[in-house]
Amino acid sequence: MRTQVGIVGAGPAGLLLSHLLHLQGIESVVLERRSRDHAEGRVRAGVLEQGTTDTLVEAGVGERLLREGLPHEGIELRFGGAGHRIAFEKLVPGHVITVYGQQEIVKDLIAARLAAGGDVRFEVDDVALHDVDSGRPYLTFGGERLDCDFIVGCDGFHGVSRPSIPPGVLTTYEREYPFAWLGVLARVRPSADELIYARTERGFALHSMRSPEISRFYLQVSPDEDLAAWPDERVWDELKTRLETVPGFTLTTGEIIDKGVTPMRGFVAEPMQYGRLFLAGDAAHIVPPTGAKGLNLAVADVRVLTRALAHRYETGSADLLDGYSRACLRRVWRAQHFSWWMTTLLHTFDTDDPYARRLQTSHLEYVTSSEAAARTLAENYVGLPYEPGD
Repeated sequence: MRTQVGIVGAGPAGLLLSHLLHLQGIESVVLERRSRDHAEGRVRAGVLEQGTTDTLVEAGVGERLLREGLPHEGIELRFGGAGHRIAFEKLVPGHVITVYGQQEIVKDLIAARLAAGGDVRFEVDDVALHDVDSGRPYLTFGGERLDCDFIVGCDGFHGVSRPSIPPGVLTTYEREYPFAWLGVLARVRPSADELIYARTERGFALHSMRSPEISRFYLQVSPDEDLAAWPDERVWDELKTRLETVPGFTLTTGEIIDKGVTPMRGFVAEPMQYGRLFLAGDAAHIVPPTGAKGLNLAVADVRVLTRALAHRYETGSADLLDGYSRACLRRVWRAQHFSWWMTTLLHTFDTDDPYARRLQTSHLEYVTSSEAAARTLAENYVGLPYEPGD
């Protein structure tokens, strides 16, 4: 078999790349080791930057997003017994975030690729990358071979693509945080119209949502937290303790339908390319989820790569492909910094250090009282503009 671009991984990055390439007349094959049911059912991030929403709509896969997504014009920072709204409509006019689950984006993209006759293969075994530093790279899987012009690794942090780059080529940067997030999905109406980021002496909590009937919550816990130690009653008690800190707010409880513990890390691999192999999304970088940047960075990556590949096929020039990593990493490191900043602003690091806690409170007070500081948060949260041409 032969295709122009072989894509490893059928998450949002791989599927969107395949769809954007299709719109440019470029063929691709997507290989995914998991089942379609798993890809469409895995609950992940759900906060879309303005640019991500615009990209999906412009690509013709945003109809359901526009109908069912929940646009928000602000978020609330809650600390010290009070809530403080960061008003996007005032600070960054014309920009919102939209709450729409990653699994819903995957469903939309799979449907679009299959409707267009795209080649997306699930439950593929033993994917391996070969000769990526030559002019004839290829993939093998399940006893078959797929020759490609280029290979793109969109298979996540634990995938096979990044390890296919020889040792010594990549420089990796990593930050492990001394806590994790206990994530909870509940069949209950959201208790607020917008996301609430709460900083308390007991740790961070986040009130989010996935739909008018489904709410999403997170609690800061220890990195080795045992999920079995968190029965539903304890989860609700702790959420109420951390979120019911302002007058008049009551947390609505209900049936919990999913729980999980997510480690907090920052990770970047440089460069994001080697020979004819390109990395996109979590295969190249991980951000702590506090800043809601993971999915949005993946979309930014594939926008840059689509333009570069289209330029290569149209003109024969590899100039944009050669600059792919450099172009992406500017945004990646800005998102790393913003995610680190949001994480350190809101989480409890050392309960025995009153000096550090007072500094944290002072910073929060500054962000919520200074329009300039609030605008910095707002413009990063809704997403910085794409570079010209991307």
